[in-house]
Amino acid sequence: MSAAPSAKLRRVVALMRKESFQLVRDPSSIAIGIVMPVVLVLLFGFGLSLDVKDVPLAVVLEDSSPAARELAAAFQLSGYFKPRLVPAMADAQALMLTRDVDGIVRIRPDFSRHVAIGDAEVQLLVHGTDANTARIIEAYVQGAVNQWGARRNAEGATVPSPPVTVRDRMWFNEANDSHYFLVPGLIVLIMTLIGAFLTALVMAREWERGTFEAMFVTPIRSGEILIGKTTPYFVMGMMGLLLCIVSAKYLFDVPLRGSVLVLTGVSMLYLLVALGIGLLVSSVTKSQFLASQVALLVTFLPAMMLSGFLFDLHSMPTAIRAITYVLPARYYVALLQTLFLAGDVWSVIVPNAAVLAVMAVVLLVLSRAATAKRIA
Repeated sequence: MSAAPSAKLRRVVALMRKESFQLVRDPSSIAIGIVMPVVLVLLFGFGLSLDVKDVPLAVVLEDSSPAARELAAAFQLSGYFKPRLVPAMADAQALMLTRDVDGIVRIRPDFSRHVAIGDAEVQLLVHGTDANTARIIEAYVQGAVNQWGARRNAEGATVPSPPVTVRDRMWFNEANDSHYFLVPGLIVLIMTLIGAFLTALVMAREWERGTFEAMFVTPIRSGEILIGKTTPYFVMGMMGLLLCIVSAKYLFDVPLRGSVLVLTGVSMLYLLVALGIGLLVSSVTKSQFLASQVALLVTFLPAMMLSGFLFDLHSMPTAIRAITYVLPARYYVALLQTLFLAGDVWSVIVPNAAVLAVMAVVLLVLSRAATAKRIA
């Protein structure tokens, strides 16, 4: 009775060794599984940022009073602006038209007089091509003006101030740094690349070359084939996870407030889902080109665009938001953002992990069934 399980284990191990050697010798697999994740980490970590800093700003200083100069200095001392003092509004408008500046702050000639009265105003013009950036610039300018007013109040000057002082605090991202959610979100893309895209591509290549047909005449079963062929890619996916965790923690200073064990567990669930999708796609298409296109459309692009990685799901139309509920990347992004930034919030972890577990079981069963039909 023990001979059969032992024979099965030997066959699976032999397939795993063969697939591992083939993976190491295949330049395309190395490029997708190792080189591309490194490029993505460097690109998203260093090259992409949703923060708005060093905003080119024209400050039209039409009043030479101390109050006006102090306000202009507030923009010069801010780390969010690169101000340019210009003498006239026409010069600032010319800079705006050539896109040399993204905003204009106009301090009118009667600014000091209105400060004394208590109804001073500052005109702000913002380039509206990018509506999101324009709103951020408006908030930054308002913040600089409020800080100027607070300093004058502290010095005993009379300046209009709001009747209620707002003391705000940003939870989970105190530094207000977009890398806090961009870098953890990279894990979704890397796990999708290795688990679904690479697996679909390599398995479809096996179908094209007839390798599977050659194994069909041997005693090996379809389940053993799938385990032996996919285990090296599972290991590679976990290596990609380790790369992302180390990069997030030590290269970009992103906090990891949750448990590493929980993060590893939910990542294994998502990787199984991705592997199941890749196996199913390759079993159905049997073509490298078609498998790569299908895997790109059903895994990588949704993981980037519709998972909450780059865009807020609540701002999407209702119909599109409904589609995201069938995408495994949506649940994995929610888990990653929670574990990295908030900690072990079980009310978020348990339901999202349960959905991934169900998806993994369903997809792996379907993949085995699809492969078994081809064997028959």
